[in-house]
Amino acid sequence: MNGVIEALHIYDEHNRAILSHTYTSRPLSATHLLPLYLQHPAPRPNLIYLPNTNPPTLVFSLTHANLLYLATSSSEIEPLLVLEFLHRVIDALEEFLGAPVLAHKIEANYDVVAQLLTEMCDAGTINTTEPNALRDVVEVEGLLGKLLGSINLPGKSPSNTNTPSLIAQNAPALPWRRANVRHTSNELYADVVETLSVTLAPSGRPIAAFANGTIAFTSKVSGVPDILLNLTGPSGKHNLRSVMELPVFHPCVRLNRWKDNPGELSFIPPDGRFILAGYEVDLLPFTNGKSGNLNSNSLRLPVNIEVKTGLGSTGSDFEVRLNINRNFGPTSSSISGSSSRGGGPGGRSFGAPHPGSATAPLLQDLIVSVPLPSEVRNLLDIRPSKGDATFNPTDKQLEWVIPTKELSAGTSYFGLRCTVQGPLEEQDEDPNGFGFGRDYTYDEPYQNNADEKPGNNEGSSETEKDAKKIAQNKILMPSSASVSFSVKGWLSSGIKIESILIDPRRSRGLGEGVKPYKGVKYLTVSKGGVEIRC
Repeated sequence: MNGVIEALHIYDEHNRAILSHTYTSRPLSATHLLPLYLQHPAPRPNLIYLPNTNPPTLVFSLTHANLLYLATSSSEIEPLLVLEFLHRVIDALEEFLGAPVLAHKIEANYDVVAQLLTEMCDAGTINTTEPNALRDVVEVEGLLGKLLGSINLPGKSPSNTNTPSLIAQNAPALPWRRANVRHTSNELYADVVETLSVTLAPSGRPIAAFANGTIAFTSKVSGVPDILLNLTGPSGKHNLRSVMELPVFHPCVRLNRWKDNPGELSFIPPDGRFILAGYEVDLLPFTNGKSGNLNSNSLRLPVNIEVKTGLGSTGSDFEVRLNINRNFGPTSSSISGSSSRGGGPGGRSFGAPHPGSATAPLLQDLIVSVPLPSEVRNLLDIRPSKGDATFNPTDKQLEWVIPTKELSAGTSYFGLRCTVQGPLEEQDEDPNGFGFGRDYTYDEPYQNNADEKPGNNEGSSETEKDAKKIAQNKILMPSSASVSFSVKGWLSSGIKIESILIDPRRSRGLGEGVKPYKGVKYLTVSKGGVEIRC
């Protein structure tokens, strides 16, 4: 596959084309491309093939901050390459224009965006995508320069415009780091973020449990520092290779060092914030599919959820129960060798003096979402023990929000009970009660025999009605519920950063006696990632 990217189009939230950049050939225009893309029903895949265009076209899409990015190619090309290029474009725009990337920022900085897109992709072939390397070749006019415009100032010469390229020629062969980096305050920060994806059976037994981790590193150090970051797992370094599955690294990481000594990341960092590594962890504590007597408590999650359906005399009620674990996570020692901004992923409890640290993880942003069947007309009674619960009849979604102050108050149990209301029955088709449209013909005899005893028939009919209502309400019960939350100072995998060290022998330009400030933060996020089936 030696295809090229032919064009890149960016649309705002109203599907208005705000930028089109053509790299090669004669691709579809932004006006003709968008209707063909929107013809596909949502959710649309990231790669769509348009066979009816001339020539047939591949459309790669990505949505970020309410902006739609579309890249096109009429030849075979590696899909992951184009999708990664779109991610790099967004990262570069955030670096130069500021996050989040909004439509008015792009419109106000067309000159900068055009330079970025030209440098990142040359005639359809992906070229320079590192933000630090782009800093040396993309000219960004400052605020003072924009105000003064073309006024000739003393000391301003046309030769200044060629300075970045000259610096880049004399710089070392590190495409991810700018040359001549200088900082007044030298700092090194590491942020480890894990996103949970857990599926529980109705009994609470975990079916699948994964944590996708990202190590974001911020380097604000003068010169060219050589850094060694040591990772460790719940039981030490010896099994870290088996704990961290599918690791991916920034190009600055020396892979041979990691292969020889798992847990050691040796690298010369880019200047500023970047993604150092990513990984995946299987949280289920068993192998070969032998789960034993596992439940949600065995995962030691901060929140356990339970859903009971078919409650009440007619089975029209359901209940959601939350149990907050005040002590969770495997016990581990605190960070050594670096000053902590946040905390390590130890087995800690809520309520300690410093919330959000290793000794006191902070649980917040707790939201329970319960999707309901389309047959549900409304929820008659919503009774949360704490927080606020609302039902959206359009989306058929029940959302229960528990504020952080209720979580920190010490309460460990929260409950929510609701009563569902199904579609209108035949006898309920006249909600106003005027009796319009009903048939009042009476074919029964005027007198009944005195020997007939309607009591038994009435009792059996009531029982049949109740059974019918129970069967109807069973269809209206939710089939799943998901929990969203975030925990500062704790990681579900038990991985932690043991130390951040700078090698003075291999570093250049750092200065004698300079000891950068080092900090580490941990964060676990569940965006609807903990789901229980009913």
